[in-house]
Amino acid sequence: MSTLFSHFFQKFNQISPLETHFTEVLDSIVLKPKTLYFYGKIPENMSNTATSEKIEQHEDTETSTQKNRTSSLRPKAVAIVGSRHNTHYGEDVAYRLAYELAKRGVVVISGLAYGIDSIAHRGALAANGKTIAILGTRINEIYPKAHLSLAQEIIEKDGAIISEYAPDAKIYPKYSFLERNRLISGLSDAVVVVEAAERSGSLNTAAHALEQGKEVFAVPGNITNPYSQGCNKLIKQGATPYTDPSDVLEFLFPEEYLKKHQKLHQANLFGDTDVETSILQAIAKGLYSGEDIMNATHLPPEVFNEAVTLLEIKSRIRSLGANRWSLVS
Repeated sequence: MSTLFSHFFQKFNQISPLETHFTEVLDSIVLKPKTLYFYGKIPENMSNTATSEKIEQHEDTETSTQKNRTSSLRPKAVAIVGSRHNTHYGEDVAYRLAYELAKRGVVVISGLAYGIDSIAHRGALAANGKTIAILGTRINEIYPKAHLSLAQEIIEKDGAIISEYAPDAKIYPKYSFLERNRLISGLSDAVVVVEAAERSGSLNTAAHALEQGKEVFAVPGNITNPYSQGCNKLIKQGATPYTDPSDVLEFLFPEEYLKKHQKLHQANLFGDTDVETSILQAIAKGLYSGEDIMNATHLPPEVFNEAVTLLEIKSRIRSLGANRWSLVS
């Protein structure tokens, strides 16, 4: 290991997954690790990230309500994974997603590999956010070595490098990298596959996510691009298509986005004139018949007819036939 970076990796820490709210979710994984080894900080110790308070348990068994509360206190985390041979399209998508998630305080998780993994880490770091890299090697073997400086930056910015393999563990790389994929998905609330060939380790991560009950997003790609075949296949099998960071943010923070949509809906109930506004708000209250709308708004027929014609031209309302109207969503 380069002497330039060796001082960052001289001493690692270790925890049991159940010692921290962030990693306790791994208890749901059949082959859960007994010990996790890490450099840096686990999210509970991170600043500018939604953290949890320790919950005192007064019973031998934890109720489902307490489990839900514990789960809700975990920092939100999203895994971004994909091909080592990414395109410029994949790079743009992964970087922007990681950047926007990190800005919102979401922990970005990936595998430190070439391609989409490293791009995701760098996007989160550029936003001064927190990111975690899960190794498929022993904790004292940063892989690939070309990413030593990236690993250093992750640690410097209060992220973490994690492995379930101790320095003296006997591992089989052919399997250890696939095994670590269950940790990438297991620590995340959702997994986003950016680019993946038909046979890809990223699809293995997605499979683990589905087994663990996690949401899987896939980025649609060019049907002639071999590194999009895996994503397009995932979408055909039911994965949620990803088109914008708001897709994932809305999944993570549904109440926040519901309020936002309600405000937008309310804003859409104003027309260019008082007459138009009164018609829009009447329809929003459940009045569809032109006669009912006129009775509620006290508008003369000629004024009403002119206004609904203009609103239809402006694509604010649409005719349901028989003098019945609805809002255009």
